[in-house]
Amino acid sequence: MGLLLAFDIMALTIFLKFLIRSPIEGTGISFGVRREAREFLMIKGTCFRVIVDTEEQVELSFTRMWDPSLEGKFVPLNIDKRFILLRGSSGFYSYGIYEHLKDWPDFDIGETRITFKLRKDKFQYMAIADNRQRYMPLPDDRLPGRCQSLAYPEAALLVNPKLRELAGEVDDKYQYSCENKDNQVHGWICTNPPIGFWQITPSDEFRSGGPHKQNLTSHVGPTTLAMFLSAHYAGQDLVPKFRGGEPWKKVFGPVFIYLNSAPIGDDPFWLWEDAKIQMMTEVQNWPYNFPASEDFQKSDQRGNVSGRLLVLDRYINEDCISGRGAFVGLAPPGEAGSWQRECKDYQFWTRADEDGYFTIKNVCTGDYNLYAWVPGFVGDYRYDIPITINPGSCIETGNLVYEPARDGPTLWEIGIPDRSAAEFYVPDPDPKHINKLFVNHPDRFRQYGLWDRYTQLYPNDDLVYTVGVSDYTKDWFFAQIPRKKDDNTLEGTTWKINFKLNNVVRNGTYKLRVAVASATLAEIQVRFNDPKTRRPLFTTGLIGRDNSVARHGIHGLYWLYNIDVPGAQLVEGDNTLFLTQPRNTSPFQGIMYDYIRLEAPPSC
Repeated sequence: MGLLLAFDIMALTIFLKFLIRSPIEGTGISFGVRREAREFLMIKGTCFRVIVDTEEQVELSFTRMWDPSLEGKFVPLNIDKRFILLRGSSGFYSYGIYEHLKDWPDFDIGETRITFKLRKDKFQYMAIADNRQRYMPLPDDRLPGRCQSLAYPEAALLVNPKLRELAGEVDDKYQYSCENKDNQVHGWICTNPPIGFWQITPSDEFRSGGPHKQNLTSHVGPTTLAMFLSAHYAGQDLVPKFRGGEPWKKVFGPVFIYLNSAPIGDDPFWLWEDAKIQMMTEVQNWPYNFPASEDFQKSDQRGNVSGRLLVLDRYINEDCISGRGAFVGLAPPGEAGSWQRECKDYQFWTRADEDGYFTIKNVCTGDYNLYAWVPGFVGDYRYDIPITINPGSCIETGNLVYEPARDGPTLWEIGIPDRSAAEFYVPDPDPKHINKLFVNHPDRFRQYGLWDRYTQLYPNDDLVYTVGVSDYTKDWFFAQIPRKKDDNTLEGTTWKINFKLNNVVRNGTYKLRVAVASATLAEIQVRFNDPKTRRPLFTTGLIGRDNSVARHGIHGLYWLYNIDVPGAQLVEGDNTLFLTQPRNTSPFQGIMYDYIRLEAPPSC
């Protein structure tokens, strides 16, 4: 179903002029890098070279070299933008090589990406997943007079859209975000004539933050993004910072821009099915053998790591059980869990099978730690022995045993330890602020304005959850956020968990485990049985810049707190745990809990 059996440069140029916006309308294809929060720089090459020119392949290079005269004007990077055309391939490949040499000035990279701006009169149907695709608003619908601004610039209520059936819906690019592990193909369909434009990312190895990091995909424009680095759903923790003349070099990509078509009269939406098939082909062909840069390692320069992950939690089973479905990866050396904040180098991830067996393929040479986390268990695993990958390495780790945090038997628990708040109660949106795509959708949390629903559901008193009676899917709001008062000011909130204890070990130590799926300029204060104590038993202090509440993310970065609870603070019979989130300067400040568990002392 490929558009052309063989592209030459002229054919590709002519066809892209049909697909891409004209210079009058805006930038067609661009690399960009964000240095500061409000400063996005277009990366324009100053030197052009033909790297490969054969009957089978053309590779072009557009470089922009840095020198001291550019200090303060551009990021201190050498940037090489590459484009590759292969005979018989219906599309083109693109990748970038970024280099910061020793003793160059300090700088941060808030974001870097490739942006594709398509013709609005041609591409109006967007597809990200089987259940996330639709006709989209036009960019004109975001102009004054056609929309109403909402709580932040990216969100707008469509008041007078050209496609009348979209009137009353919210458009917000963050509603179409996607985790790295699921962000392999997305794009647009032109229905007349039937043509598809798809951005395919066959590997996550060059993306930061691991498989659960969320990034933008496609959105109104029509815009398609190939995201390399971003601070979305994480904040400054995922902004690479280079200090003290630190040298750095990294290859971002290649990504594949796939073009397909169908005969006029055929169903144009089958182009999405064809794009998914092409995506699987690209994944199977990774790492590519055709990029000319020596900085992109080919398959014979890489190595593999295999093993089996087991879990030992003696309060569940005396014997080891399989780490079924575990996420297992290699990332630069660090502490357990450090991979989710790592943003300078490469990461390589896979999922273990039902029996806990895993193989991580095509790992670039270098020094790594092996990390993992297992759905259903709290915390992070790190293999204590460093792993060095050399060309052709085939490393077998054998059985690895993860012992998740545990002191005593479970007295009660709320939620599922899966690093997401999706299992909790997500309310219906305000009917005036709705995106019809997410009505009766598994991702119902992607609706705009759900933070306001807390005040509507709890106008006077905060959430109260009773262990053994309440149902966390119905009675635990997905985010603890401020309540709006009658004068439109905000106040912090205190949630109560009521529970009974038949026996209390007064001289023992209980353990409260609080796993957090997201935090945005928030704080958790923990108190037992006396909400007015001046000092809480525990406080996280101010944490997080995920902004996941505003951006419909249902999770950001993962945090785990293991809190000692003196038995003297508990009583036989009725007890109450108070969770206070006092920060209240923004409606988006808050906590998304992943999982909460109270454990008895070890002797119980």
